[in-house]
Amino acid sequence: MLDAKNKAVVEFIRGNPSLSSKEIHNGVQLEVGYATLKRVLTKLTLEKLIITTGKGKGTKYEIAPAYKLFYAIDVDAYFEKEIDDRDIKGNFNLELIPKVLKGVTVFTDSEIKKLNALQNKYKQNISQLTKEEYAKELERLAIDLSWKSSQIEGNTYSLLETERLLKEKETAGGKSKDEAIMLLNHKEALDFIIGDPSYIDPLTIARVEDIHSILIKELGIDRNIRNRRVGISGTNYRPLENEFQIKEALQNMCNLVNGTDGTFEKALLVLILLSYIQAFGDGNKRTARIVSNAILIGNNYCPVSFRTIDSVEYKKALLIFYEQNNITAFKKIFIDQFEFAVETYF
Repeated sequence: MLDAKNKAVVEFIRGNPSLSSKEIHNGVQLEVGYATLKRVLTKLTLEKLIITTGKGKGTKYEIAPAYKLFYAIDVDAYFEKEIDDRDIKGNFNLELIPKVLKGVTVFTDSEIKKLNALQNKYKQNISQLTKEEYAKELERLAIDLSWKSSQIEGNTYSLLETERLLKEKETAGGKSKDEAIMLLNHKEALDFIIGDPSYIDPLTIARVEDIHSILIKELGIDRNIRNRRVGISGTNYRPLENEFQIKEALQNMCNLVNGTDGTFEKALLVLILLSYIQAFGDGNKRTARIVSNAILIGNNYCPVSFRTIDSVEYKKALLIFYEQNNITAFKKIFIDQFEFAVETYF
């Protein structure tokens, strides 16, 4: 979250683009020294909220094209407003994937440094495990992911009931058949990815559809790309309705991910964009979580279970992306859950 000083500088640059640091210092209504203002500009540049043009004394500052992606939003304050009172992007942003996100580095340098340190710790940890020990930990994570991913979608199985179901095929009393199927499908999808870790490299629409088909098997959900309108509870955001536009958005996503170098960026982009596109009648977020983990597993990175994330907080972070195309809240969830996975399972 930006403090008042940093926010004032950002807002000034938004209204007065292409000014030098001296001009910003003279124009912004802040009682700070020039050296302090320069530090603020450096911080905002590193956080990708502003960009520079020119060099040396000719350096000018402007709002970054991806400003909306990274501007910190107070989640609690945001949802104090009811649905109809929020100022949102009601329609799918056709420029978001092919233009705004193209060429943007999603993580800051400090975030990547933290994630890489965690990944190195994961590699060191698993190097000390036997094949059997690693498989046991991976199974534990798979059970947790199957449980949490299903819980986010309203499944009422407890973690212990999920473990019993997936290990012993024993269903829980008082639960619906569909809840058990949902959990079993998650485990099957994860087993499929673990058995063929390079399956989604490169990422294609057909391979995303294959993962979705496993997840919705025997649940009465239509396979393949939807050709009708879909609504999302809790928001006035409206995903694309046209099947051809949906396929184009998916292809743009695949092109973006395949053209991105960083594994963490690939995993986060898939996680957020598959949910945003809503390509299927149901099962979009489940598919996003499995495909995101497939990217991590396929590149020998630690998979993520999302076990400790509150379902409501997860949905709120998604809604902020749907309504504002802002990735900050969801990015924090991803980083925190990656850290939890490294520290907990391996």
